[in-house]
Amino acid sequence: MKQNLRLAWIASWFALVGQLGFFIGVSLFTGDWRYVMWSFIVSMMAGVPSMIRTWQEQKKADTQKV
Repeated sequence: MKQNLRLAWIASWFALVGQLGFFIGVSLFTGDWRYVMWSFIVSMMAGVPSMIRTWQEQKKADTQKV
């Protein structure tokens, strides 16, 4: 089965950075900075494990190519 790691990287980066960027915009618009605090916690809980898992799959795919 061919894995689409590019999509996994995009989703991981969005979970880590995109979500936080969106909520920074919301906080700037509303003036309530608690949105950033809670979104930072959630984006770290979702983004870091997905980045680690994607990195492991990338390493596995690279070793199978060689």
